[in-house]
Amino acid sequence: MRTLEDFDASGKRVLVRVDFNVPVKEGKVKDETRVSAAIPTLKRLLEQGATLVLFSHLGRPKGGFEEASSLAPVAPVLEKHLGRPVTFIGGSAELTPASEGTLERVRALPEGSVALLDNVRFEAGEEKNDEGLAQKYARLGEAFVLDAFGSAHRAHASVTGVAKYLPSYAGLLMEREVSSIRRVIDNPEKPYWVVLGGAKVSDKIGVIENLLPRVSGMVIGGAMAFTFIKAQGGKVGKSLVEDDKLGLAQELLKKAAGLGVRLLLPSDVVAAQKIEAGAETRVMPAHDIEEGWMGLDIGPESAKTFAAALQGAKTVLWNGPMGVFEVDDFAKGTLAVGEAIAGLQGAFTVIGGGDSVAAANKLGVAEEFSHVSTGGGASLELLELGTLPGIEALS
Repeated sequence: MRTLEDFDASGKRVLVRVDFNVPVKEGKVKDETRVSAAIPTLKRLLEQGATLVLFSHLGRPKGGFEEASSLAPVAPVLEKHLGRPVTFIGGSAELTPASEGTLERVRALPEGSVALLDNVRFEAGEEKNDEGLAQKYARLGEAFVLDAFGSAHRAHASVTGVAKYLPSYAGLLMEREVSSIRRVIDNPEKPYWVVLGGAKVSDKIGVIENLLPRVSGMVIGGAMAFTFIKAQGGKVGKSLVEDDKLGLAQELLKKAAGLGVRLLLPSDVVAAQKIEAGAETRVMPAHDIEEGWMGLDIGPESAKTFAAALQGAKTVLWNGPMGVFEVDDFAKGTLAVGEAIAGLQGAFTVIGGGDSVAAANKLGVAEEFSHVSTGGGASLELLELGTLPGIEALS
């Protein structure tokens, strides 16, 4: 990718695609992680004398202005992190990112200032990668910087389309994300372990198949483990299972064995009859869960086994929780595994975005990891395919 090392921003108006898709409740940003992650790139460009025009998506509006999806609440948060004024251009159907009104205001910006545009998904052609829309975006700047790794797997007008019409570069966040994740694909130091969780095997098939030949071992927890356990003939009660993926699970187990890769599944689980705080729980064998009960977390023995297996690892990738960690009664397994990875000495450790980041934050160990990805879907696709539309657009 072309990076900021290849770019002199002095005196230029730079269009920056950031990822400010943050949780907003009652007009307040509830998690500022993605805003703070963009700051190093923005400060570097400002120090060089650039004028910045930032744009992002937020949520899933239907291709028209919706006040609930406006980026207006993000502007004061960005001001706080940048330590300088930010002009918000939006807040109405007349001031969407590609509108003539927005263009006029952008062209009138003082040199060295920062503007935040409204939600790109207010433009009907954004997700279709409409060429005319990309050309309208390109009028807003003299160069384009993509720093939205969390959106880099989407061939949208504000991600890949605009890059055709302006000199384009990867921001510092984008560069760090790609180099960190490629390191666990292309050049992992052994022993190398991958810890996968979450609900569905189908979400992680490509990752498992791509990484199996590269790893020393793989831990599989979360609800996706029950598809593998049922494929081995286990009784899983009413635990979540993808019955149409049982054959695939058997193939992956055989492939792991053929490659000499240790593939660890839970030996015990914390089970309940319903997913709610305070529900009656029992620890049961993972391969023999009673009818009417479902596994909602790995059990204490599994947590110990998984943590022990990871000792001595030099590279660890973690993507997905070990259970329904949002409910404290079913969070212990995820927290135990996260703590074990965070405590590894001298290892290169990566959290591949999504719920694993929330779990690490809940545990207070996110800063102990070598790299915490800001993009769950993008990191999974990069792990599977080795590239992304956003990377290709900057190459």
